[in-house]
Amino acid sequence: MKRGLSALLALSLLLAGLSLAAGEWLTRPVRATVGAPPPGVNAEAVTLPYGDGQHLAGWLLPGREGHGAMLLLHGVRGSRLQMLARARWLQREGITSLVVDLPSHGESSGERISFGRHEAHGVQAALAWLRARMPGEPVGAIGVSLGGASLLFAKRQPELDVLVLESVYPTITDAVHDRLSMRLGSAASQALAPLLLVQIPLRLGFGTDQLRPVDAIAGVNAPLLLASGTEDLHTRWPETEALFAAAREPKTLWPVKGAAHVDLHAFNAAAYEARLGPWLKAQLRKSPS
Repeated sequence: MKRGLSALLALSLLLAGLSLAAGEWLTRPVRATVGAPPPGVNAEAVTLPYGDGQHLAGWLLPGREGHGAMLLLHGVRGSRLQMLARARWLQREGITSLVVDLPSHGESSGERISFGRHEAHGVQAALAWLRARMPGEPVGAIGVSLGGASLLFAKRQPELDVLVLESVYPTITDAVHDRLSMRLGSAASQALAPLLLVQIPLRLGFGTDQLRPVDAIAGVNAPLLLASGTEDLHTRWPETEALFAAAREPKTLWPVKGAAHVDLHAFNAAAYEARLGPWLKAQLRKSPS
């Protein structure tokens, strides 16, 4: 009996230690040197201050007057490099792009990854800067995973002229369960998820109720395109459908057949550009801005 209790205690301590280590790793900033724009890219390096001594690092890829401007936001643990191919494509179409490292990523400042909630302050600053830099131009955004959640949590005032969200989680509870289930199975997910979720208020200063894009999406008043891979196990397709159902019209749902939780542009650039290009340009053209 004593040996059994000792083993159970040791296992409990091990799980607690592992969950604390995982929580630290998941929220720790991901610093990386991005450097100058790659050769052949007509881009301007920019630094955007916001908040109390914070800043975003990014590049502006100019397009043509009257074609609009887009803010491009990468996924978790990425950088602006993830969005460079999209920016190059949009530039060929005449659309200006601002690509930035989200807070706590790349060369931007930040103390913790907060799954979109604190990142939203940087997003607000980037949108304000882009509108000031491109007066009179329609402004939209593409957000991938963390980038999409950050856009939903941001105060988009004035509202965007067009919004594209890719592979966005509906709630942080779903996100944690999905990731644990795909690696360890559903039974382990039920046991371990609470050990990770309980750390959110301790590490980030707010509760899990503040990480619900499915609630925030109801406030979007821009034409919306929601895309996700049909084989995505990080955000399962029924969860994407629930996110879509919570959004207002006008809205479009794009199931990317065969794609997992991957860069949807890199998965099939030709299909991505053919699907988004005409829709995006039509929305920007009909904007009253």
